[in-house]
Parts: sequence; C-alpha cells; structure tokens
Amino acid sequence: MAEVLCDVCLGEGRPKAVKSCLVCLSSYCEEHLNSHAARFTKHKLMEPVANMEDRMCPKHERLLELFCKKDQTCVCVLCTETDHRAHYTVPVEREWTEKKAQLKRTGIDVQQMIQDRVTKVEEIKLSLELNKKEMDESMQVFSELVRSIQRAQAELVVAIEEKQRQTERRAQGLISELEQEISELKRRNADLENVARTDHIHFLQSFPALCTPPSVKDWSETSSFMTEQSPGFASTVDVTLDPDTANPWLQLSQDRRQVRHLGAWQDLPDHPDRFDTVVIVLGREGFTSGRHYWEVQVGDKDDWYIGVARSSVNRKGRISVSTTQGYWALALKKGQGYRVSTAPALQLSLESKPKRVGVYVDYEEGQVSFYDVKARTHIYTFEASFTERIRPFFYLYCCDKASETMVISPKTGGDGR
Repeated sequence: MAEVLCDVCLGEGRPKAVKSCLVCLSSYCEEHLNSHAARFTKHKLMEPVANMEDRMCPKHERLLELFCKKDQTCVCVLCTETDHRAHYTVPVEREWTEKKAQLKRTGIDVQQMIQDRVTKVEEIKLSLELNKKEMDESMQVFSELVRSIQRAQAELVVAIEEKQRQTERRAQGLISELEQEISELKRRNADLENVARTDHIHFLQSFPALCTPPSVKDWSETSSFMTEQSPGFASTVDVTLDPDTANPWLQLSQDRRQVRHLGAWQDLPDHPDRFDTVVIVLGREGFTSGRHYWEVQVGDKDDWYIGVARSSVNRKGRISVSTTQGYWALALKKGQGYRVSTAPALQLSLESKPKRVGVYVDYEEGQVSFYDVKARTHIYTFEASFTERIRPFFYLYCCDKASETMVISPKTGGDGR
C-alpha cells in the first residue's frame, strides 16, 4: 500500500501520518495529531488513508458513512433522504466486516484450487514417469521374444516411440495448462490479499470484481491418463459367438464372427444359456486371466452395446445392462448418443463417431477399455474387480426389420497392439 504522509507538514521529507480525521479529511503525524486532538476532541479518527476526498459524497459533500444494500454502493446520510430513500442501508464498517469475511472464504477457496492443481501436476508427472518405465520394461520383454524377427521388432519400436512422444506431448500440454491456471490463481490470491488490507471504501469498491473464484477448468476427472492411452501388450483374441446364448431375434454367420438383428423371431431350442427376452449374444471365449484385445465393426448402426459380461449373468426375462448386473459396456442408443454402463449410466461426448471399436481387457488389473480404432483415440476405461470368468457380449436393440451386420475380428497386424 502507498505511504500516507502528514497533510500539515510542509516541504520534502514529510513524516508519515499516524491517523486520518474523518471530519477534517486530513492525515496527521504524531505531533500534529496531538494538536488536533486537543482542539477537536469529538472528531472521528481512523488508520491513515490517502485520497480522503474519495470518502466524501460527490453530490452532497458529506461523509460516506452508510452502504446501500439495494444498490451496493456507499452513500451519505443525505442520500438516504433522496436517491436512496427507503433503501436498506447499514454502516460501512458493518458491511466491511461482512464482506471481508466473505472475501476471506473466497481466498481459502482459491488457495485450495491452487493446491489441487499443484497436486494434479505432480500426479501427471508421476504418471508420465511410470508410463515411460512400463514402456521401457515392455520393450525389453518384447525384444527377447522377437529377436529373430528384426523387421517386426523395428516396426514395433517406431510405433511405441511415437506413442510415447504423443503421451509426452499430451502430458506437457496438460502440465502447461495447469501451471497457467496456477499462475492466474496466484495472481488472484495476491489481489485478494492486497484488497483485504485497503480501507473500507476501496475494499467495498473492489469487492464485486474479486468476491467470486475465477472461472477455471474442472480437473477432477483428469487422473493418470497414460495408463489408459493404449492396450499395451495384449494377446490378440479371435472372438467367436456362442449360438447357444443367442437371442432368437439374432442371426449368426457360419463362422460365428458376424451377427445381425434378423427382424423376425426364429424357432430355436430353449437352451438354458439362451437370452430369451433381451437381444444379446455372448462370445464363446472367456477370460480368467491375462490381457486380451479384439475389434468390432459397428459401422453406421446406432442401437447397440458391446463389451464384456460375467459368465454367470442372468439370461432370462428383462435385464438391466449395468456394472451392478455384471456388464461393462459401451453403448450407442438412437437419439441419446454414446454412454457407458455405469450405474447410473454416464453419457459420453465423442468428437467423432467410431465405426470400428477396439475392446481391451486386463483381467488382473480389472480394466475394460474402449478405443476408436480409426481415430486411434481412447474412449473410456472401466475399473473393476473380476472374480469369475468374463465373456465378450453384444446387444442389438429390437427393431422391426433386419439390421446391418456387426463384424467381430481381432486387430490386424498380429502383434496385439
């Protein structure tokens, strides 16, 4: 804050004021304050402030002693009889006390926001370090396994290094964004601390611009994203469909890798594993360990679920597809967009419409991830705890005519990436 000098002393080197008089609108050093106090015992004194004329009403030239709650401005006694008649007013000291308490709470919120972002930066840095370590270890293992296939190894090295560069670029981008927000929040915090030390009038005049926390990004859902970026080393799974589980509305291809809604009911044996009401079919293969990856060509269809389900899920009657019922799935519902089978369902906002979806399962880690194969982007990852065999599953919503075919295939390339 600027130093307030005695208004009575003359010349250079004037001493600092120790008090300001609200009646005389002047500031006094220790010597002149004693003289003033002896003559004007009833004058009201306060801590020294500059620009005392700012405390006077420009219209009535009276002291600004009151604060109008309706118009949120400082007023004098005469203002309450004219422009602010019948308005609710309080002494500026009382309003200052209330607003300062509110400002303090805002300051606490801002400091917490700074701490949250500092913590998030550390999380991302740690995640980046762990991801790089995992990549290095995976490279070592793979090199030993494919030493005799130098060409395939070289291609994989290029792919891994490019993915690492992409991960580092994204991490640095997030860190830069967080550090920028931290700088902005620190500036706001400094403004809050400065205005908290000003006089009542300047405090109340500055309060509206500083009383609310700045608008910043919500980082609560940004965590260790690197582990979700790609499937890592997974065994390529050649998923085939189990005809004994297929709902009678579904038609399977002879190779059991394609399925479509037939648009008509088929007279099939009443197998105990068959879904009799909901239009679902399970994969024949199941997993109790390891990492697995396959791809599903969904095309332009807009009514489906794909994912994995517990082998013991109920097959009869109405079924709710959710994690609480043993389903971890990505869905596209006509007119409702993309969502995942959390409880309750979580809506997703995707930049593009995936036509080929990759499904990755890590049984030990309890992860089920979905990817847009063409865009090479991560869509969503479930965190689960598997206690029994899980199987791929496919759900085509009911319709009154035959649908396009959904094709299940392993990812091309033979390297599980």
